[in-house]
Amino acid sequence: MRKKLIRVIGIESSCDETSVAIVEKKGNKVRVLSNIVRSQIDIHKIYGGVVPELAARAHSDVIHEVIKLALKKANVSFRGIHAIAATAGPGLLGGLLVGVIAGKTLANYLKKPFIAINHLEGHALSIKLEREINYPYLLLLVSGGHTEFTIIKKFDTYKRIGTTIDDALGEAFDKTARLLGLGYPGGPKIEQYALDGDKNKFKLPMPLIHEKNSHFSFAGLKSAVANIVVKNRRTEKFKRDMSASFQETINKIIFVKTQNAINDFRNSVRAKKNLKIVVAGGVAANKSIRQSLEQLGVKENCEFLFPSMKYCTDNGAMIALAGIERFERKKFNKLNFKPRPRWPLDKNAVFMKGKRAVEG
Repeated sequence: MRKKLIRVIGIESSCDETSVAIVEKKGNKVRVLSNIVRSQIDIHKIYGGVVPELAARAHSDVIHEVIKLALKKANVSFRGIHAIAATAGPGLLGGLLVGVIAGKTLANYLKKPFIAINHLEGHALSIKLEREINYPYLLLLVSGGHTEFTIIKKFDTYKRIGTTIDDALGEAFDKTARLLGLGYPGGPKIEQYALDGDKNKFKLPMPLIHEKNSHFSFAGLKSAVANIVVKNRRTEKFKRDMSASFQETINKIIFVKTQNAINDFRNSVRAKKNLKIVVAGGVAANKSIRQSLEQLGVKENCEFLFPSMKYCTDNGAMIALAGIERFERKKFNKLNFKPRPRWPLDKNAVFMKGKRAVEG
């Protein structure tokens, strides 16, 4: 019996990377035929963060070129594509509109299905671009805009068990880097400076650390760094010591909160062995965080899985893969689907920003 071939274009434009990929699935085998990414770091670094209006304009400037490059690298014509998938949220509205309009235009012109993808679902499934994994598994998503624990029960069935009540982790890295004058993006800069710093030099707060839940708070940590920066000269030694202390504090917070999430996950799936935790999002590229979680994996007898660096950050391949999963189930969207700047993966999740995360 011939295995069915599915080939989908994935368009990602939710923040500051324009990415288009072509992914195919034949039987159970997934292949990334192309994954073109255009970064906007040079545009935003002078501002120390992403400027939404500039991001939208930059997406608009390159989207057509990136689509053409993706097709060329994959050596595929539009005739060989079965569906068009585009990130429709969550994210910056201007950027989302660029990708969604491009996707809808292609779908309408080619008479192919249009599939609106939740960006978080892309991250949740990104591990499947490189390896097979059975459900259920636990997702730790750590990115510039999101920090959460979600149980991936099966495709399209998700239960969030922890999130941030203020800043996302990537945001905390960027804000701290800005305070230290390290530039943008902050995560890689802090990781680099931390290598030669004293991680025990500054004692920083760990908000919510004693609460037996999986929620995060990073705003107080950033404020503590700001208070110390004001009282010190920003010498190279100070920057390295603060970077190391900040990163060490983050590692301790993630270690404890992930331990809590593993306990919740274990109770939810009623299993003690072969537990798998997928760590995705741009901050998952941090080697120090990876090492800390791998130590936790040994302690808790579970396995941490990390997508390759190119699939940790925002990319079209994960969007195309989510599109394939939806195409297989005939989950298509109408061309009047509107982008959703806020779109939780778990439909029943409560919006937590600004709320106390205490149990009881």
